[in-house]
Amino acid sequence: MLRRRRVPEPVTPLTGVDVVLADLDGVVYAGPAAIPFAVESLNRAAETVRVGYLTNNASRTDQSVADHLSELGLHTVATDVVTSPQAAVRLLADEVPAGSRILVIGGEGLVTEVEKGGFVVTRSADDSPAAVIQGFSPDLGWKDLAEASFALHPNEDGVEIPWIATNTDWTIPVARGIAPGNGTLVSAVHIAVGRLPIVAGKPEVAIFTEAVTRFEANTPLFIGDRLDTDILGANRAGIPAVLVLTGIDKAKQTLAADAKSRPKYILDDLRQLHEPYPETVFAKDGSSATVSGATVRIVGADVEVVAEGDGAINLLRAACAVIWASGRPIYGLNVPERLYLGR
Repeated sequence: MLRRRRVPEPVTPLTGVDVVLADLDGVVYAGPAAIPFAVESLNRAAETVRVGYLTNNASRTDQSVADHLSELGLHTVATDVVTSPQAAVRLLADEVPAGSRILVIGGEGLVTEVEKGGFVVTRSADDSPAAVIQGFSPDLGWKDLAEASFALHPNEDGVEIPWIATNTDWTIPVARGIAPGNGTLVSAVHIAVGRLPIVAGKPEVAIFTEAVTRFEANTPLFIGDRLDTDILGANRAGIPAVLVLTGIDKAKQTLAADAKSRPKYILDDLRQLHEPYPETVFAKDGSSATVSGATVRIVGADVEVVAEGDGAINLLRAACAVIWASGRPIYGLNVPERLYLGR
């Protein structure tokens, strides 16, 4: 009797994953609107695994974020959302006693979490705060940054109070385009006081630790759109990372990613979470990489397309594989524009 050979199940980015952790801006939405295919793809994932959401945006509460996600069609409650203010307050609790007065530079999302953490909120450096916590709000102005600066300068005894920032994203995607993020505001205070804050959000590990602990994740997968915060942070936390090209970083930035900021998976959009992820096959000498028929090689300083394959995303995956494996900086290579223009 002949036995049929068992065909292995195709491997997708979700294979073996118990919790999906998704960034929001640039992954799920841009401004108020959902990114194409994101909602249906994440709802499909939620049929078999836990889905949680991580955001560096400190201007909104977890409830308001969950309400927004629900309006977009995601099945979400507040406890599914991990915010950088939540991670920042956990760090704050390690720095100052419970019940301390804290100077809050930020919006409702940050104020709410500081109060939930058992601290007293002040908006003035004249109230002798025990620490400063800073997060993004579109309403912040010079006066708010000045209060932070006044509080963070050493007192007469030379003592400096702790300073915690929810995140240091340089930019934030909004409906009209790319706008300055919390990193620009933190930088303004940094220049004024001459020191750096403790940071809770991506790319630091604190927000990932908060999420993994809350969701009891054993084999999480993180999805982000930025190499310098999302992917770097996930790599630091030891979590496999997906880069989806619907937000800040596109093909050109991906090709140039440094060793600490490289994702395990590269997707055009979140539909590809559920599609087989093709294997990368290197030539014996490592000079070329092939992904589903798309082949890219390096000859001298030239990156060359040998075969187009069956899709532009596989061509990008092959190009990234061979460039990253070469150990050579991108500025030392001649990369054809066809690998990144229009993507």
